[in-house]
Amino acid sequence: MKRFLPYLKYLRGHRTYLVFALVCGAISGLVFGRGLPVVINSVFPRIFTDGPRTLPALEIIGYALLIPLVFLIRAVTQFLNNYFMSRCGIGVLEAIRVELYRKLQYLPLSYLGKNRTGDLLSRLTADTQVVQQTITSSASDLVIQPLTLVGAMSFLATIAFRYNGALMFLGSLAIIPVCVLPVRYVGKKLLKRADENQRLLGDISDLANQNLMAAREVRAFGLEEKEVDVFQRTTRRLFLVQMKVVKYSQVLSPSIEVIASLGIAFSLFYAYRAGLPLAVFTSILTALFACYEPVKKLGALHGQFTRGTASLNRIEEVLHEPVTITDPAAPVYVGRLRGDIAFGEVSFAYKTGEPVLHGLRAAIPAGTVCALVGPSGAGKTTFANLVPRFYEATAGSVSIDGHDVRAMKLADLRRNIAVVSQDPVLFNDTIYNNLLLGRTDATRNEVIAAAIDAHADDFIRTLPNGYETVVGERGSLLSGGQKQRLALARAFLRNAPILILDEATSALDSQSEQFIQEALQKLVVGKTVLIIAHRFSTIRDASMILVFDRGQIAATGTHAQLYAANPLYKSLYDRQTGAT
Repeated sequence: MKRFLPYLKYLRGHRTYLVFALVCGAISGLVFGRGLPVVINSVFPRIFTDGPRTLPALEIIGYALLIPLVFLIRAVTQFLNNYFMSRCGIGVLEAIRVELYRKLQYLPLSYLGKNRTGDLLSRLTADTQVVQQTITSSASDLVIQPLTLVGAMSFLATIAFRYNGALMFLGSLAIIPVCVLPVRYVGKKLLKRADENQRLLGDISDLANQNLMAAREVRAFGLEEKEVDVFQRTTRRLFLVQMKVVKYSQVLSPSIEVIASLGIAFSLFYAYRAGLPLAVFTSILTALFACYEPVKKLGALHGQFTRGTASLNRIEEVLHEPVTITDPAAPVYVGRLRGDIAFGEVSFAYKTGEPVLHGLRAAIPAGTVCALVGPSGAGKTTFANLVPRFYEATAGSVSIDGHDVRAMKLADLRRNIAVVSQDPVLFNDTIYNNLLLGRTDATRNEVIAAAIDAHADDFIRTLPNGYETVVGERGSLLSGGQKQRLALARAFLRNAPILILDEATSALDSQSEQFIQEALQKLVVGKTVLIIAHRFSTIRDASMILVFDRGQIAATGTHAQLYAANPLYKSLYDRQTGAT
């Protein structure tokens, strides 16, 4: 229970509904635990007498209606309790999901890279649902069930005092602590299975996410049955684990009932020896049932806490993950930067002890078109990603205009940088809204002007809804060349002094490449440009080329200088042009 106390704060915004729900729950518990035994004890002796039964019909009907009245009050208050507690629970679910989603927005890319997308989605949906159910169940049952128990025990104490039945009272209730034994045993078993259950749900979510994202490849390589087989085997493992969860969850209630029946048997034996009237014994049985029922439900609540703990552990892995890339305590104010970039003895490692970059030194003056070339895995993309602080250098410093990037506010830094990736991502929204991401305060005329500069306006106007056309998930309704031109339009709209291009033309047809090359010639004017180059045809005119080799800058110069003096650059260039 202590693990969940910090999360009860999410109920504060629903305080009125929560209080009303708890009051209704308290009434329901007391009416059932105390009210029903009292009614039975008061009514039965008046109706079932040893002598002639001469009560008027209306009086008998009145007595009889007391019992449904008790159940009516309990039903209404229980409904109101469940309804308003569910309202609070949905609010809790919303708050937890938003907090978890917000944390995911600020965690470094390195964290997202080492965790599977489907598993993170499962934590955001399935695990938060379990935690929400646990919090709301506990908030409700921890009021209703104890009050039901207190009401029933107070009635038993009254009967025991009236009929000198203290031994019966103590003997009946002595069974309750014994009920704790199966609760503890089941709880230990359930925690392990519940944790495995949530992990497998994450696996299934990840498998489905990967499959849907690679739908074209699955069909192209005939992998449909293979994918189904992998998914089926995973769901089978989940089925087996879920059945174990069901086994341990469902065995608890019958176990408590069997133990509780021993208390009822003892009460029956004592009532016979003490000569208690049938009506009194009936009310005692009702009160005992009202005692054991809360114990059973609290045992089930313990199982819910166990399952909730497994989900909470998975959520807290994200919530407690440190956000390592943050704004400094006293940031340096920067407006529009010039774009002088300097790397001073920069090293970087994705994993401790496995450096990717080794003591890099580089100076890229403002307005330079700088190409980054080298074998795959040499560190080109990592080098570029350190400029906008997508990753943090593990040693050394990256500075722009003499300011360490770690001294700037992230918003100020990234406002001065535009990124066009090799596979641009578009959101499932209209073209206009996707372009507006480049600068959210831009006017419609500015958006259209950016599209014209990127050679995108012509094809946009041929679409059924023009700029209001929805592009589909990740831009699936557009061609690669169209998506790339929209990405360039966003860069035009941003008009940042620093531009990072991750080979924007590498996977395009010749016509699209021509459009984009023309757009790039205009886009790079007056900007500091980092081109992560895969095709040498795009970099021969770069004013500076950095040659990367195994995490180090092996050479710096122009195309002519490097081709003449650097064997690695010459071999890379000849290999590609020769293949062409």
